[in-house]
Amino acid sequence: MSAITVRVPAKVNLQLAVGPLREDGYHDLVNVFHAVSIFDEVTAAEPGDVSAAAPPLTVRIEGESAGEVPANDDNLAVRAARALAGHAGRSYRADLLIRKSIPVAGGMAGGSADAAAALVACNELWGLGLPVEDLMEIAADVGSDVPFALLGGTAVGTGRGERLSRLETSGAFHWVFALADGGLSTPRVYGECDRLREEAGTDPGLPVASEPLLAALREGDAAALGRALTNDLQPAALSLRPSLAHTLHAGAELGALGSLVSGSGPTCAFLAASETHAAEIAAGLKNAEGCRAAVTATGPVPGAVVVG
Repeated sequence: MSAITVRVPAKVNLQLAVGPLREDGYHDLVNVFHAVSIFDEVTAAEPGDVSAAAPPLTVRIEGESAGEVPANDDNLAVRAARALAGHAGRSYRADLLIRKSIPVAGGMAGGSADAAAALVACNELWGLGLPVEDLMEIAADVGSDVPFALLGGTAVGTGRGERLSRLETSGAFHWVFALADGGLSTPRVYGECDRLREEAGTDPGLPVASEPLLAALREGDAAALGRALTNDLQPAALSLRPSLAHTLHAGAELGALGSLVSGSGPTCAFLAASETHAAEIAAGLKNAEGCRAAVTATGPVPGAVVVG
């Protein structure tokens, strides 16, 4: 095969519980991931230039905010492909093409999604035949959110978020995502979270999963799920980007069942009662302060899959 294309979803964090800062610089998390129908596609192709001077891995980016994504070795998809080749113990080549629809630096794990897609695409292109268990291990070394992009569906992540357990869900949930201008740095948001806690003298303790949220997922109860949505990073995101408060208020005024900043932000997520309700919220949010666009999606959806 000369080229493999993989489609991979965005995620929203239904619960993001952040524990105290660890000695290794990370935080213990309870992270309830939910894959939604906003997708990137990554194509891994045999390189046109196979000369010794040519780099073994190249990357191009097209689509949503393509200019904001690094087109060099710092790209997570390139790092994932390199990690896969290292795991196989050989030097492999590939040209990667990323088609973006997931917001960049938007708290929806677009870079991690691309890394997961690159793992699946290069595994096929190079004929490695590695099982998903091996890919999950490599993914965890690349980034905390990369394993979930492989898995998809709904899952709870612990540790840094990389240790995953699938969660039982019923039916589909309807979402609206308000996209903001520009992004937010995930390390900066975590740092602000730590600063705000220190300033307030707050000891967060070890994070635990929300039983009301897990029950709402099992029962397919959108209203209960909306009431249970939580994100410990939200105060930090609002501190760094105060305009997000206006977006969240606008969604509540439009009748959203629940809302929160997605991950480290600045994307805001709103849960709707139905597909029609989601369309109504999206239409109303397009005029909200700080919202450059609003898109609808459903979840859960599968993780990275070969589509061509």
